[in-house]
Amino acid sequence: KKMTQYNRVYNFSAGPSMLPVEVLENVQKELLNYQGSGQSVMEMSHRSKEFQRIIDDAEADLRELMRIPENYKVLFLQGGGTLQFAMVPLNLLTKSKKADYVLTGTWAKKAYKEAVKFGDVKVIASSEDDTFSWVPKITKEDIRPDADYVYITSNNTIYGTKYNYVPETGDIPLVADMSSNILSEEVDVTKFGMIWAGAQKNVAPAGVTIAIIREDLIGHAPAEVPTYLDYKIHADNGSMYNTPPCFSTYVAGEVFKYLKRIGGIREMERRNKEKAGMLYDYIDASSLYKCPVAKEDRSLMNVVFVTGNAELDKKFVAQAKEKGLVNLAGHRSIGGMRASIYNAMPKEGVEALIQFMKEFEEENK
Repeated sequence: KKMTQYNRVYNFSAGPSMLPVEVLENVQKELLNYQGSGQSVMEMSHRSKEFQRIIDDAEADLRELMRIPENYKVLFLQGGGTLQFAMVPLNLLTKSKKADYVLTGTWAKKAYKEAVKFGDVKVIASSEDDTFSWVPKITKEDIRPDADYVYITSNNTIYGTKYNYVPETGDIPLVADMSSNILSEEVDVTKFGMIWAGAQKNVAPAGVTIAIIREDLIGHAPAEVPTYLDYKIHADNGSMYNTPPCFSTYVAGEVFKYLKRIGGIREMERRNKEKAGMLYDYIDASSLYKCPVAKEDRSLMNVVFVTGNAELDKKFVAQAKEKGLVNLAGHRSIGGMRASIYNAMPKEGVEALIQFMKEFEEENK
């Protein structure tokens, strides 16, 4: 209904991606005059009472949604996921200077390549030989006993996989990049030393990166680490050491309120499982499409599929676009199709995609 009212497409982009329409409507309503302040959040001083309340509420709501314990700091940072690839080792390689990485896709690999610059960083498991079509099961035996941390990428946007378990790392902090699946399903934060996520898939427009980090892991960065890259600076200054990404932090806060209104992460997880289930069931039953991912490791957020014919794949993407189903091309590194169905993608969008897939299959038997 809202989609037609605003003449909107169903956007299956891997990020930046769709935001909930009611959040966009609220933002639009408040764009020129935020809650009687006479100014836009875009124009507001980050030192104002109004903005302080925005960032405080955003943190409180995220803590409530994810049940983040008291002994974890919540930071709103800049630099995207790419900066976290460096910040993590710069702050956490503090004792043995060893870290163990699991490679499950392009972003895990980029994180590993960055970390190698700062210490003895080892790949302890990888599914690269099988085009990252599954997620390795790692156990405590795989981890070096003196590693400073273990690093995973919990959802792999390009390859359409996710961890269906939390690796058991004992006393060694587990660090997870959750950029593409934060807030999509319930997570036990206490199993992680740190969780971080770029906002532009499930949370807000690009610009803010959320880091949830256990207090004992903060404050050990070597003296030569640049000021901005030390988590302690941000923790001590309530993410306000320098001008934060005010507008995307505000939208993130609005998304958190929206999630609370609909019933929290449990309800979001139910919706996501329903949406992904419908799509995977259709693909598995179809004679034209195939999902190359191991069943138990399939992502709820990024559904990849192919026809087995590169020309037909291209035709699919072009015809889908004409129907208002956009950004369905797979990542340039693997081709095929990818439907990113993040939190904000309504069930109707997935139904419309399946309807188109049926028609396309009929026409291209």
